Amino acid sequence: MTVEGKAREVSTVMHVRCPDRLPQTYRQVLEQLAELSPVVQALPPSAALVELKGALRYHGAGARRPGEVLRVRTISRLGVDVRVGIGPSITVAATASGLIGPPGGVLAVGPADVTEWLGPLPVEALHGIAPREAKVLRDAGIHCVGLLAAVPPATVQRLLGGKGGRLAADRARGIDPRPVVPRELPASAVVSRTFARHTLDGADVRAALLELVVRLGHLLRRRGQAARGLTLTLRFAGGARWDKTRRLPEAFAHDDDLRALAYRLMDAAGLQRGRLTGIVLRGEDLVDAGQVAQQVSLDRAWEARLVAEEVSDRIRAKFGPDVIGPASIFRHVS
Repeated sequence: MTVEGKAREVSTVMHVRCPDRLPQTYRQVLEQLAELSPVVQALPPSAALVELKGALRYHGAGARRPGEVLRVRTISRLGVDVRVGIGPSITVAATASGLIGPPGGVLAVGPADVTEWLGPLPVEALHGIAPREAKVLRDAGIHCVGLLAAVPPATVQRLLGGKGGRLAADRARGIDPRPVVPRELPASAVVSRTFARHTLDGADVRAALLELVVRLGHLLRRRGQAARGLTLTLRFAGGARWDKTRRLPEAFAHDDDLRALAYRLMDAAGLQRGRLTGIVLRGEDLVDAGQVAQQVSLDRAWEARLVAEEVSDRIRAKFGPDVIGPASIFRHVS
């Protein structure tokens, strides 16, 4: 078998980054990807994964070729450029696309070149390493991916935590067995509360909003998703409504993050004794939670709340969604 033939047998992943804030164009780019391969995984709001193994075998081309074809098509048909990273795993492909500056380009990394290519990169360039994780690593003297790969995995786990450290150590070595999963996730998640009688803004409304936050967070985590934005809709007596959307700095599914943003949205409404008939809370731009970087926190109370949140999810899954009141999630944990 030729070297080219062996290369085609290796799982080859393409990670595509589209221009931000162009949802209609993003959907059109996904359609272009579907013409290259039947295995496309959307990563809203502006990225996607493509498994190229079958496409390369069909077209008889090198790994870089599909990326070049995609750029030509998106520029000529849609008027936008894309950044394309190609490699033997999701981590390598996504790291490559992240290194490409705007407006676009193609960077392909062969299986034999992964270790040498990853080694000199700064740790923050490795896909999945969050800014706070990179800071922890740099403070420990680990400033490049090659050093991260050389450090014993147990040491990395002590620095970044069990799961986060294990993933970082593996991916620095080019180990990432995750497949590209061709599935469409719901674009949004909605929870709502209707009041039995017209209700003025106050403690009852805040309690209802807190209940919706907990229900939305539980729904997102059960689906394995995270939200990049949040929309609050207030319905008033007489049929009037008020809507406000804000994007999160990162995708979240934790109750604390959702609560803080939901309260800011409610404050932005500037209610002056408005008679409410209902509240709707919608998580927007949902992404696969597996694609979200795990943040490092030195706040013990925060970590304790996350543990309590996980336990609460298990209890609700077993005994029903209303078995635990939402206020219990936010009690101070010392």
